[in-house]
Amino acid sequence: MENGNETGFSLVGIGPGKVESMTIEAIEAAKNSDVRLYEAYTALWPESELKKLEAMVGPIERIMRPAVERPEELFQRAQTTSIAILVVGDPMQATTHIDFQLRAEKQGLLCRVIHGISVTTLVPGSTGLSDYKFGRSTTLTYPYGDWVVTSPLEVMLRNQMQGLHTLVLFDLDPTGAGTGDQRPMQPSDALASIEKMAAKLRDSVVDDAMKTQAQFILDSMCVLCSDLGTDDALMKTTTIRNLGELSGGRLNCMVFLASISEMEQEAINRWK
Repeated sequence: MENGNETGFSLVGIGPGKVESMTIEAIEAAKNSDVRLYEAYTALWPESELKKLEAMVGPIERIMRPAVERPEELFQRAQTTSIAILVVGDPMQATTHIDFQLRAEKQGLLCRVIHGISVTTLVPGSTGLSDYKFGRSTTLTYPYGDWVVTSPLEVMLRNQMQGLHTLVLFDLDPTGAGTGDQRPMQPSDALASIEKMAAKLRDSVVDDAMKTQAQFILDSMCVLCSDLGTDDALMKTTTIRNLGELSGGRLNCMVFLASISEMEQEAINRWK
């Protein structure tokens, strides 16, 4: 232990994309750890901000999905070392990190959590939509070849039928392997994915109400959100159909809208 700290892990939420949004506790945890590992597959920071953080806390190594999902080597290192795993947003928003924490604790390893600002709280606050009216979130995946998964669209449509908005996260990795070469999904990619899912749903779903919803999906309203929590944050209220005409940012997501109140309408009109 180089710094005399307890061995084990700190899962450190580093927030949405700039050093200034990190908590003091998060910065201190990273600085005081022997090893700092940047988990670079669930979300990404701008390289300039990552270098700024590195100058503040010390050298940072990158790790990808296999290291976290098959963590035996990390567990061995943590027997004698304090390791900070730096996670964009809040570390406990991903099931991968919850699983990691549970497995580490079963190995008798300390695994403390330092929470960070998450997109799940940024989106309602930034758009002006009521967080009480959000249903289950989903992630819009790249269609891999001929394989088209419809579950993200089903979540969106079920929420809409219940009057609930959907936070739709955009995929980061066209390969699905989580080993690098990420290409954050852009609005045009999202449109293409939704069109393929809608076509498959119309041919396969027994639920007539959902088939009808899928038929008119392209005319549904959404709010595109790019790089929230950074100085480059941008929002745009539009239709699903018009996503293909918009440019996104480094990291994108959207809110798929259901019925909205008068105040919500006024709020999202600001982003037209």
